[in-house]
Amino acid sequence: MAAPTQIKTVIVDNGVEIFYREAVPASTQAVNALPVILLLHGFPSSSFQYRNLIPRLAEKYRVVAPDLPGFGFTVVPEARKYECTFASIANTTAAFLDALKITKFVVYAFDYGAPTAFRTALQRPEAIMAIISQNGNAYEEGLGASHWATSRAVWADPTPERVKALEARLTFDARKGQYVNGSPDPSVIPPETYHLDYYLITRPGNKEIQLSYFVDYGTNVALYPQFQEYFRTYRPPTLAVWGKNDPSFIPAGAEAFKKDNPDAIVKFVDAGHFALETSLEEITQEILSFLVGIGI
Repeated sequence: MAAPTQIKTVIVDNGVEIFYREAVPASTQAVNALPVILLLHGFPSSSFQYRNLIPRLAEKYRVVAPDLPGFGFTVVPEARKYECTFASIANTTAAFLDALKITKFVVYAFDYGAPTAFRTALQRPEAIMAIISQNGNAYEEGLGASHWATSRAVWADPTPERVKALEARLTFDARKGQYVNGSPDPSVIPPETYHLDYYLITRPGNKEIQLSYFVDYGTNVALYPQFQEYFRTYRPPTLAVWGKNDPSFIPAGAEAFKKDNPDAIVKFVDAGHFALETSLEEITQEILSFLVGIGI
């Protein structure tokens, strides 16, 4: 049984106040001795997306889920002049891990959380005990062509007109669609998920933050060869468990992990992008079986 999930904050990286959720087994006497699972969320969500997964994993593990800068309830002071890039997110995540004295961990990498995780792996490869990729991409073939066409045009030439076209991804309909598209039963998806996401990314000043990340995402794609070299060199135990109906990160991206790590385990669930909303129990069981299988 897991203890109740705690809401915490910690100030790191020259003033960034990271909001995070943490849970451990109810019976634990030595939190620091527990294996750590780091849950990294995606766009446009926050650690809220893991509200149901955390207590299931925390029956055995220490589970930590931060809100990345620009998302959720993490606060970045204006005076900090934070550069909204994925390099910055990775550096802040590393500072967060240091503040919590977490030196080794299993990482759950989803959407934006994937390049964050893999950039962190390049910085400190020995820290990664295992990778759980849930629609967390590291391969060109995993990028759905229609979804990424507008982004690729921006990466090639970020004119003001092309960047403005990306604002279509910040509408309420776009946020709802990211949850319900590809879902076998949209009626089970709580509306507070996409309503909360929309509210948080439409706060004053946040549109510009999100557009900065959209433009910078191309730097992650440029790093794919380095991510793949890391997979080949270190062979971290890897579980890719993906919603097979996700139009943004398509099944080929999950299968591609086997190219560089032949021992990677690939599983698909009948779900869209936010697969935990409809396939929570199935994904939880895959994770727990995977971790037991590698001795964690």
